[in-house]
Amino acid sequence: MLPRCSRALASLIYVTQRNHFHCVSRQSYAMSFSSSAAAVAPAPTPAKQMVNLDKLFWSKPCSLALAPDSPHRIEEPHYEGIKRLILKLMLFYSKQSKSIRGANVIYRRVVSQVDKPTIYDVFNMEKTFRVTFSLLVLHMWFVLRRLKEEGKEGVELGQYLYEIYNHDVELRVSKAGVNLLLSKWMKELEKIFYGNIVAYDAAMLPEAKQDELQNVIWRNIFSDDGTSKPDATALRAVQAMTRYVRQEVSCLSLTDKEAMFSGNFMFSPLETTASGPLRK
Repeated sequence: MLPRCSRALASLIYVTQRNHFHCVSRQSYAMSFSSSAAAVAPAPTPAKQMVNLDKLFWSKPCSLALAPDSPHRIEEPHYEGIKRLILKLMLFYSKQSKSIRGANVIYRRVVSQVDKPTIYDVFNMEKTFRVTFSLLVLHMWFVLRRLKEEGKEGVELGQYLYEIYNHDVELRVSKAGVNLLLSKWMKELEKIFYGNIVAYDAAMLPEAKQDELQNVIWRNIFSDDGTSKPDATALRAVQAMTRYVRQEVSCLSLTDKEAMFSGNFMFSPLETTASGPLRK
């Protein structure tokens, strides 16, 4: 765990800079982990545009790094003169501050993918708190797995990222109507987070069974009634999600360190899946 001052700084920068990347609209979510949680009816969603799931996510993996001239890039602010001196004295350019800013941008990339209505439409999922939380965990796993490849430096950045994620989840739980026993809920969600991470890692091992990743995705994201296997209706969506997961893992492995640490990458776009192939 980070020292207390680091956690406080991470939370402060998350709150003050979350609108610097871009504003992400939020809907109310229904808390569905337990009948004891207060339920909030999800906001009405437009009719889903059906896509042919069998044709999705077969593209050759490639880097997700943003081009140097991409309007979506977030660059470090550059100051000169007295302003730079003051900011330097305030440790704005310290390794910790730079890491927290980078982690903040990375997390906004995660949120931008998970909060889009498109991902729910493509995979035929309802936008509930449980499903959104599961997708947050999945995309956090994508990034943490890739950062770990950079050794100690990547692991440290991942710790900052986790603190920002944890703060956001706490806000989401509160917005879902759970104000009492919040600390208990956060502990339960933390257990789910680490349980899912371990399951995804195990499913990606060379010795894992052929359908292990598909089964893990079904249990962690799609299944809400405890069934161990998807029915025929859900199977195609689960298979498409499995291909998406393998694609993003491969694409992130091809994404360079600078793009990862600065957050200048974007997950594969889902907006075009209804009208044509993914951008690759």
